[in-house]
Amino acid sequence: MKKKVVLASLTVMSGLVLAACGQEASGENKELVISTFGLSEDIMQEDIFAPFEEEHGVDIVVETGTSSERYTKFENNPNSTVDIIDLPQSNSSQGASEDLFEEIDTEKIPNLAELIDSAKELSENGAGAAYTVNSIGIIYDEEAAGMKIDEFSDLWDPSLQGKISIPDISTTFGPSMMYVASDYKGVDITTDNGEAAFEALEELSPNIVKTYAKSSDLANMFQSEEIVAAVVGDFAIPMIAEAHPAVQYVVPASGTYANFNTVNINVNSENKEMAYNFINWRLSQELQTITAASLNEAPTNKQVELSGEVAENKTYGKIAELTKPVDFEFVNPQMDDWISTWNRTLNQ
Repeated sequence: MKKKVVLASLTVMSGLVLAACGQEASGENKELVISTFGLSEDIMQEDIFAPFEEEHGVDIVVETGTSSERYTKFENNPNSTVDIIDLPQSNSSQGASEDLFEEIDTEKIPNLAELIDSAKELSENGAGAAYTVNSIGIIYDEEAAGMKIDEFSDLWDPSLQGKISIPDISTTFGPSMMYVASDYKGVDITTDNGEAAFEALEELSPNIVKTYAKSSDLANMFQSEEIVAAVVGDFAIPMIAEAHPAVQYVVPASGTYANFNTVNINVNSENKEMAYNFINWRLSQELQTITAASLNEAPTNKQVELSGEVAENKTYGKIAELTKPVDFEFVNPQMDDWISTWNRTLNQ
């Protein structure tokens, strides 16, 4: 069996489509196009894609990029060749409301029955199969910061002027940052549509060097000592710790906000049966046990048991109990206004 794996950015997908046509004509393996996060691509290839290709005789083409750019491209292209798309809750909820995804046939994904209840609810609501859950915390260099940081409110300390970074509003955890800012003001964000949150962010702005779009950008800022602290999703801890070993990660005792990453099938995909097979593999106890260690992904399959170092820095166990949900049915209608106000407040 000839195996061909192509890791593609959004800028070269047109070439891959032409290659796919040629491959089908030559009688080689069928291709499955997967749009996913551009994080630890070599590990994803080794642990997730390669075993599936070997078992099913398929070649996987991978499209990578930020969640917002991948979703926007997918949303605006009814002829997209993407078969499967990995998205955070915000985008998957929006896509479900726009009927962009295949309505999941649970009989074709037996491992759905093994998911924790909160993950099952997402698929039942049409927002895809949740393969991992993550949450935000604070990653910081205590010596460089000159202070102990254990609550989100500490980030507003004047001594941190020009020393921190937060996720941009358009990223996976941008909406969570809005919730954090509203909490700082003691206001339920759903009562004022984010007004208090923006007041808090304006107060925080002197401390912010820049907002970030990619975890790799954050790792670089720590490594260059441009920042001493940041709000970050727990999935990025290994990357940042490798770049700057002095950092530590803290989940505030007052609580944090969770996000599920989900996998959905393009409603117009011509490879739905293979896509179902892949999703079932992504949700399996076997794979989630592996990716918990190699990709720092907290499992959604309740049969997975973690301990020791593998359980650290994940939305699992006691940390999972501290999480609060972000209501994307509330958030998504606000996003256009929030992005505009965010840019005026922080990105000028």
